Amino acid sequence: MYFVYILKSAKDQLYIGVTKNIEKRLYCHATNRGAEFTKYKNKFKCVFVERYGTLVEARKREIQIKKWRRDKKQLLIEKYSLGLETKLKKSLLILTESTIK
Repeated sequence: MYFVYILKSAKDQLYIGVTKNIEKRLYCHATNRGAEFTKYKNKFKCVFVERYGTLVEARKREIQIKKWRRDKKQLLIEKYSLGLETKLKKSLLILTESTIK
């Protein structure tokens, strides 16, 4: 199991990452052993988490989200906070990928 997650700093900056163990990774961030993002930003919170079966799926989603504009990322976070579905259906994802080529 792999997780895509988003952290938000007190200054509203976003960090997007992937991990196999979400609890351990958040602990590392909280104790300044995570990414550079959290080493210099003491106050942050986890505002989004999605679970995937494989690292490939999780990395694809991470890259997809990182390419989005900030407003789209914010909408994703809002949907998550409301308990709404945040993942694209596989058939829609395949359709979207095939129309891009």
